[in-house]
Amino acid sequence: MPNNTRVTQLEHSSEPVTESVADLLSLEHAMDYKSSQMSMGLSPGSTAPVRALLPSPDPDAEDGRPAWNNKLEYILAQVGFSVGLGNVWRFPYLCQKNGGGAYLVPYFILLLLIGIPLFFLELAVGQRIRRGSIGVWNYVYPRLGGIGVSSLMVCGFVGLYYNVIIGWSIFYFFQSFQYPLPWAECPVNINGTQAEPECEKSSATTYFWYRQTLNITSSIDDTGGLNWKMTLSLLVAWILVCLAVIKGIQSSGKVMYFSSLFPYVVLFCFLVRGLLLRGAVDGIAHMFTPKLEKMLEPQVWREAATQVFFALGLGFGGVIAFSSYNKRDNNCHFDAALVSIINFITSILATLVVFAVLGFKANIMNEKCVVENAEKILGYLNTSVLSKELIPPHINFSHMTTEDYAEMYGVIKTVKEDNFAQLGLDPCVLEDELNKAVQGTGLAFIAFTEAMTHFPASPIWSVMFFFMLINLGLGSMIGTMTGITTPILDAFKIRKEILCVVCCIIAFLLGLLFVQRSGNYFVTMFDDYSAGLPLTVVVILENISVAWIYGTKRFMQDLEDMLGFRPYAFYYYMWMYVSPAVLVLLIVATVIEMVISPAGYNAWVESEGSERFHSYPPWASAMAYSLIVVAMLPLPVVFVARHFNLLSDGSNKLSVSYRKGMMKDVSNLEEQDEQRFILGKTPQAPSPAPSPRAYLGPGGTQEMTNTNYGTSTKTGYQNIGSPESEL
Repeated sequence: MPNNTRVTQLEHSSEPVTESVADLLSLEHAMDYKSSQMSMGLSPGSTAPVRALLPSPDPDAEDGRPAWNNKLEYILAQVGFSVGLGNVWRFPYLCQKNGGGAYLVPYFILLLLIGIPLFFLELAVGQRIRRGSIGVWNYVYPRLGGIGVSSLMVCGFVGLYYNVIIGWSIFYFFQSFQYPLPWAECPVNINGTQAEPECEKSSATTYFWYRQTLNITSSIDDTGGLNWKMTLSLLVAWILVCLAVIKGIQSSGKVMYFSSLFPYVVLFCFLVRGLLLRGAVDGIAHMFTPKLEKMLEPQVWREAATQVFFALGLGFGGVIAFSSYNKRDNNCHFDAALVSIINFITSILATLVVFAVLGFKANIMNEKCVVENAEKILGYLNTSVLSKELIPPHINFSHMTTEDYAEMYGVIKTVKEDNFAQLGLDPCVLEDELNKAVQGTGLAFIAFTEAMTHFPASPIWSVMFFFMLINLGLGSMIGTMTGITTPILDAFKIRKEILCVVCCIIAFLLGLLFVQRSGNYFVTMFDDYSAGLPLTVVVILENISVAWIYGTKRFMQDLEDMLGFRPYAFYYYMWMYVSPAVLVLLIVATVIEMVISPAGYNAWVESEGSERFHSYPPWASAMAYSLIVVAMLPLPVVFVARHFNLLSDGSNKLSVSYRKGMMKDVSNLEEQDEQRFILGKTPQAPSPAPSPRAYLGPGGTQEMTNTNYGTSTKTGYQNIGSPESEL
């Protein structure tokens, strides 16, 4: 230690020592991290395997980073990022498929076990280190710095196809400004005598989606060239995203006031309107009727864990990026719980809306089925194929109810048991219509649009619905783009405006892959392979690097210093044991499903007016699996490169200044007599800034003991040893 330091002066002074070590060090100049001899007991010039997770830059350095204008902007940004299209078209499908109301039980349990703890972890490290995903994990453990790069890669893949969905919504939005809606009826052929055969074999909304919107080819091998309507829609989508993020959080924060809140206005409007529709109660009752036996199936728990995982946006880097613009004393624990609960309630609200509308649609389709089959029966009666004696006397063919048809159907089936199949009659059971599970684009662009054609003033509702989808997608895209741009801006000194424009232009050009006539098949491929497994691996490595490499006890102590209170012991056990175990099981289940399930896609067959499953050709299979490899490749590459010192640790120089009340990795002082002097003196007066009490684990009461120098010396100051001591 230099001879002119405050410590040295006090050693040679006759004045009594009243300062603590933290007080003395708080007055010293900032030190170069890599050249410091106070770095975990290492020799000068060497690098530590694990950085202190919570560096304390100067206040001026903090002021240089952009910050949210207020807490509401930040919360809306996190809500807008986590609440996306999946809440509207994925969660209701999983709820219906996996036991109705019973599915909510495993979902809520897993939200508590892995959702909130891991969401809290990402918020905390981003807020305290104030870097994007790459910078955060370079500080925590440089050898796992590839975590941030993999997050950025996944954000890029997801952003490419996610904005295509926004483009589809933009196209439908502008098509909604006409009455009747263009997908309400099948178009007639050229001579105007009959409807298009492809439309007659499917439905008006299905035909509009596959033929007039996508103009889809029959296989992924046939690209079909660019679809100019979708190309223009994609261009508009990227212009909107660019304008929203071009000024960073200063522009995206303002956009979030509308894009995050407007979807809730639309959902409540649809809920009120839906509950007034005939048959809405049937849909909601079907939705929430619990099938408790489903809770015992492992597949239900796997899909619930996957949905929790993606609903909160874990691993994408957007959560870390948004929180990095917070003040360090922000209560991120409250934020984690609040955003998670809002996300869950939004999923329930969207489910109520979807099944109220689908219940109405099911009643419409069931009544249509009754009318069509009643006409068949009437024809059989007129041609004497069926005897009029089979028809109950109270049946009125001009006003036939579903109950009357069910009774007549049962009688005919009993009497004509031998040749009943030849009659071609359908049972027309409402439950069968409600059981037709739809998700994704099938729900938004086919089932829901068909239901809206039966609404009074249907164009108004269609405009609101697709404007809601645009805003939901835009909120998620802002988070995705922030997850890409923030790490790059942290690493390179470039103007954010230029970076955003360049990223959007490149993304638009790459996105042309998805606006070919076969583009929908590539959207399915990227959705299935680019994010699922890589993100799960990224998040479990995040969990391990903080809980097992840095140390959960140290992390809990850091959180106490940052938040002003100690988080519940619940998080200690979740981060240490439960969350990693659940994530390992999820990875194993995902790999098994990929192995046993054939890689393929649902191709549209024009001649049949329906979809048919096709296996991927060899080149497409190679492309699908290469998405997984490319997204995960930075993890081993960065680890090996830094293990053999082929790559810098990514920190550049970390200027560390110490504040009163905080102590950071004080060990192995060069002059042992000075060290003995500092630790051996008994303070004669209370320190004005006592050192924080170390976190000893749940229920721990063991006193801190200094054993760094071959002697066991009890001390009143916190001893932070090497990272290995925390494992």
